[in-house]
Amino acid sequence: MTNVALALGSGGARGWAHIGVLQVLSERGYRVTSLAGTSVGSLVGGMYAAGHLDAFTEWVLTLSQRDVLRLFDVGLGIPGAMKLERVMAKVNEFLGDVRIEELPLPFTAVATDLVARREVWFQEGPLNVAIRASIAIPSVITPIAFKGRLLVDGGVLNPVPLAPLNSSLADVTVAVSLSGRTLTRPAPVLPGTDVEAEAGHEPEMPVRPQSELVDRIRGIAAGVVESGRNTISRFLPDEVERAFDDAPSAVSLLDVTTMSLDTVSSLITRYRLAGSPPDVLIELPANTCGMLEFHRAAELIAHGRRLTTVALDALEGVAPPALAHPDVPPTSHDAGTSA
Repeated sequence: MTNVALALGSGGARGWAHIGVLQVLSERGYRVTSLAGTSVGSLVGGMYAAGHLDAFTEWVLTLSQRDVLRLFDVGLGIPGAMKLERVMAKVNEFLGDVRIEELPLPFTAVATDLVARREVWFQEGPLNVAIRASIAIPSVITPIAFKGRLLVDGGVLNPVPLAPLNSSLADVTVAVSLSGRTLTRPAPVLPGTDVEAEAGHEPEMPVRPQSELVDRIRGIAAGVVESGRNTISRFLPDEVERAFDDAPSAVSLLDVTTMSLDTVSSLITRYRLAGSPPDVLIELPANTCGMLEFHRAAELIAHGRRLTTVALDALEGVAPPALAHPDVPPTSHDAGTSA
């Protein structure tokens, strides 16, 4: 059996693809012996390390848009759009009081300390606290104060956490990035999955309807933006104000925030992986789904399974499947590294 050191990256709802990655690794005889996760990667990775991924997967597959809306506690006057207390209550139902040092394999959850401007690696202590710190997407989810630190999403500094795996004695290092280059067409999946592509059918990337949650956040953001615009316009000469076009009406403050985070994440990931490439790199395109579309679990798990199958086939020298898509990014690289 091949031992794997696995790094699971940040990317909001796209992180459900990590579930498909872990499923295929297990089915193909790969054993994860060390694991590091950032943001949603810490959530899925923590569930796996604690032995609760199957039950957790059953739950996320039941989520509808309305269920996601009920889980997210949107509010005003807080340093983020959501407190995430309901989500963490559900996470605690699965994890209980388990501590990281009690897990059967080495696990690291990566967060970012805004005051010290550095990464924080949780390698001991309560697993649920580590996950909550790691998933605090700036402006979207409130940060947490912990032991004198103000902690937010680990993806701010380390979107794909390979460095914590440097001391691993695994046979293969696998990294999963959720900010791969965007596709103009959806990539096909392998036969037998729920979202199998039709032969010869290559539609343009569809525009997905947003959830009620996104609509609510957009409404709050629109009020803030309009207030700011009215204030700014009082200080701008008319000729300067007229020099700028209005932003597209469909683009909200939430959209700008998430697109900015994805842009920075993609750049940081490229630089860090160039200096420390894994043996296998699995990349999910950044425009596969919106950051908050957590109701699309079945589709995203299927994408994770497809990409992992292609990557492992390349690693093992297996011929690519007939459905290989010309727009699918490369999935394997050479080598390893540190922090």
